[in-house]
Parts: sequence; C-alpha cells; structure tokens
Amino acid sequence: MFGWTGNILEIDLTRRQFTARNPSAAYFHQCLGGKGIAGEILQPHVTKAWDHPDMPLIFAAGPLVGTPAPTSGRMVIASRSPLTGTIGDASVGGRLGFQIKRAGYDAVVIKGRARQWTGVTIRDDKISFQDASGLFRLPISKRLQRIKDKSACALIGPAAENGVRFASIMVDGHFAAGRGGLGLVMSHKKMSFLKVRGNAAIPVYDKAELKQACEEIFRLAAAAPVLMGDLGLTHYGTAALFDLIHNRRMMPTANFRKTHFPGAEDMNAFQYRKAFGSKKTGCAGCHILCKKKDSRGGALPEYETMSHFHALLENKDMNVVMEANRVCNDMGMDTISAGATLACHAEVTGRPLKPKEIIPLLKDIAWSRGIGRQLKMGSSRYAAQAGRPETSMSIKKLELPAYDPRGALGMALGYALSTRGGCHLRAYPISHEILRKPVATDRFTFSGKARIIKIAEDLNAVVDSLTACKFIFFGATLEEYARALYGVTGLQTTGQDLLKIGERIYFRERILNALNGFSARDDDLPQRFFQEPGSHGEDMRIGPLDRNEFLQARSNYYRIRGLNKAGLPTRDKCEELNLEWK
Repeated sequence: MFGWTGNILEIDLTRRQFTARNPSAAYFHQCLGGKGIAGEILQPHVTKAWDHPDMPLIFAAGPLVGTPAPTSGRMVIASRSPLTGTIGDASVGGRLGFQIKRAGYDAVVIKGRARQWTGVTIRDDKISFQDASGLFRLPISKRLQRIKDKSACALIGPAAENGVRFASIMVDGHFAAGRGGLGLVMSHKKMSFLKVRGNAAIPVYDKAELKQACEEIFRLAAAAPVLMGDLGLTHYGTAALFDLIHNRRMMPTANFRKTHFPGAEDMNAFQYRKAFGSKKTGCAGCHILCKKKDSRGGALPEYETMSHFHALLENKDMNVVMEANRVCNDMGMDTISAGATLACHAEVTGRPLKPKEIIPLLKDIAWSRGIGRQLKMGSSRYAAQAGRPETSMSIKKLELPAYDPRGALGMALGYALSTRGGCHLRAYPISHEILRKPVATDRFTFSGKARIIKIAEDLNAVVDSLTACKFIFFGATLEEYARALYGVTGLQTTGQDLLKIGERIYFRERILNALNGFSARDDDLPQRFFQEPGSHGEDMRIGPLDRNEFLQARSNYYRIRGLNKAGLPTRDKCEELNLEWK
C-alpha cells in the first residue's frame, strides 16, 4: 500500500498484550483514516459506558500524514466522551500522528485497564510497558522532563487523575485534545502516557503528482489573506479573530448575557504580541504555523482561551489570561470548558469573579478541592446541582466556544446539530459568515444554512480523516486534496467522491449518538438565545433568535441529512450509505 501502512495496533492494558491487524485496502478507501477509522472502531463498543474497560481509546492518523502534503501533521484521538456521552473526538497537532505512521501503524487502539499507572512506548514494531507511578500528581511540564526523549508523546495531567470531566490529552506538551474529556478516558485506563518513535518512510505512489498538488495548495494558501496576510493566522494565530468577533458584537460576555466587552480592543492579538512577544510554531508538516509562543517559550493563548478568560469572565487582566492558559495546559484541562464553567459559577453566585480568584479556582478544579469538586463536573452538571440549569451555556453538556450564536445564525444551527455537542469545528460557519470564505453569506439569516451546514460537516469529516488542517481550506479545496491523495495513495478520486465519503463518516456519528439515546431534543440551544437579545451597537442590532425559524432550519437539515423528524437516521439513508442502524 501507499500512504497507508495497512496496520492497526491494538494494545490490551489489562493483559499487557498487543496485536496488529491488517484490514483490506477497501477498508481504508472507505474510511480514509483519522476520524473515519475511529468511527469504524468505535461502533461495536459505543453503547458501553465511557469507563468500561472495553471502551477503546483511539489514536488515528490519516493517509497524508508523514508525507509532504501541506498541513498533514495532524491526527484524531477518539472515544466516548465522559462529559457528554456523545462520540468524543479531537483533531490534534504535534508530532504524534507522524511518529505513529513512521512506526508502521495507521492507528493505535488502547483497551482494558492497567493495574497501576502505566506508560506505553512504541519503537517501530517493539511495544513496551513502563511503571508510571512516579509521574502521579505531577504537572504536564514536569512529566515531560521525566520522560522526554526524541519520541512524540501524548500524556495526561493531574486534572485527568482527579476526575475532571473536561480533562485533556496533551500532545508534545503544547497541543491539546481538549474537548469532551478524553484525558479522563485515558486516566481511567490507568495510562499515564503514550510515547511513539518510528523510523520507516511512508511510501508515496506518485511523487511528481504529489508535488504538483502541493504547489497548487501552497499557491492558493498564499493568496488567502486570512492565512498568510499581514493580519492572518500565520502572524497572529487564531487570536487574529479577536477583533473581528468583538467588532461584530458577537463576543460572548458575562456568561453569554452580553455580546460586547467594552475595552476588548486593548486585549487583542496585537496587544498580546506587544506585551509578551511572539514566535511562530506549529504542527509537523505545516507552513502556516498558527501556534504562537511568547518570548520565553510559553504558549500564547488561542482565540477561544483569550475570549473566554477575558470577556466571558469580564476580566481585563492579560496576565491572568496568560496564567490561566498555562495552568490549564499544565494541569491538562480544556480551556473552553474551564472558562465557561467558571462563568456559569459566577452567574450562579450572582457576582463576577475578581481577577485574583480565577487562577485559584482553576487549580481547585484540577486538584478536586473545595468548590472545584462540583465545578470539575462541567457547567451542565454543576448548574443542575445548584438548581440553576439555565445558567449552563452548553449543548449536549459541552460548553459553547467563543462565538455568540445570536450574531451568526449558521453558527447557531451548527452548534445545535454538532455530533459532539457545543462545538464550532464540525461545520465552522464562521468561515463564510465572518471570514467570507469560500463565499460570503448573510450572518443574520437561517436561509440556506441547513444545506451549507450539512456540506461543511461532510467536508470537515474528510479533513479530519485525511488528516489535514481545517484552516488550509480557507484557501484550498477538496479538489486539490483529492489530487494530493492520489499522489500519495494512487486512489483515483475527486472532490465530490471525498464529500460522499465524508457524508458516510459523519452520518455514522449520528448513528452512534442515536444508539446512545440522542435525538432532536438534544439538537437544541440554551433558551437564553431565544429569549434575550445581545448587546446592540449604534449601527447593529443583535436580537434574540427566532424559535420558529430555528426549528424550520433544523427540520430542513434533518431532511437534507437523511434523518426523520425526531433527528434519527432513516433506513433508506443507512442503506444508501451502507451503514447499519438497529
């Protein structure tokens, strides 16, 4: 095979055994890799509890990983989410996917539960188990110092060990698989780290064809200001969005009770670079390099982290945001859910948090002490226990990111329909509603958004299966990546062929959620967005969402996606996509 290794490594922590299985070429052609492989592996187990020993934790790379294809350094980590109960997956950067491929595997599947804290090391075809009890309770940074070598590494921190439902898996110390609590799955398996190092080259089918595809992608990326422009991602990272979202009065403020944070222009990406310095870094195989480090080598916050620890908490102290980002990464917990849960807590208690209170509360969550014992469960469970469920700004128990849905109605629909809960990355309507890519759409209407959301979900399912970066698609399209896939694997395909594969991958996720009881009642938004307006400006009105228009758009989506009125898969669509449902 070309591109794919043809091998999936299965590791049983209970028995300390491992085996490699070799699916057919048709298997890889059908699911590609990454998210697609994860869905195939999860389906037989998905109705089990997230903490069942047989629930797999999957590390899956795509066919482009380890090749010169642009932004091909990503991978997917997946299981069932402890926070939401939905399918839980995260696309993550770093070198882990690259090293898994070089070690000879398309995916590593972890099952069982070790008797004591254990680390797993993969060196090509040699797999070994290490006693990791000495790492217990250490922050991520100190764990890395203990185990660091030339391997790529995925590891958990104290947050996962202490039962935080939104605990992350940190890759290479700086890249977070954060959403949904995958770190808690890894912790329950008593697995402290996974280290991988391989030496095999990834065979490429047609180097000349791949080179030409790469040149097309690079050319399109260079022509996209949002990627390579003076104010684009290459210079400011995702923090470049801060001003755009603020100026459009859709920055979630005071736990989504407002959509405008006065003075936000003094805490934007430029101000962070001025105050802390900025150096480029990024994933393996990426030329955009959207990750940013400060002058001391620490990670600068991403847009979501900046927005939630500033506006959502009504905090103007940049040093607090920097420290919140550091603490979350070092403890191993998702910054979006952490910030949103603190904002929920502030509303429940009836007073904004003082800047000096934010960091101690984050540490209380990570170490499960004091009020942290309740907050570590996430905003939905915490708010319900407090008798104030309406204060949790979450969907399917996953806290909402930093785009207020009243200011972008495609985003509202995308949030509600996302298979992993309150997630902006399943469809990412911000691309066309705010960044105007690939074409501009009216952000204040639901008209046409159902079909746009469906197509975008299918496209991003392909991206997370190849596995590439969503940002490169601000410039390139699946047409160029179909050519790159042919150059790597020899698989003759088109952009439309890939979209059909993406439709199957994403529809499977609807099936997996349906098997666990999710339906139309879960594809909804917090009532606040239908009842309360946002923050009006002199030339801009941010009103509440129209409930009837939202329900009509959702109904349109169900019809286009092949779901019934209850949001459940139809038999006809399952047969069309060759998928099983009940």
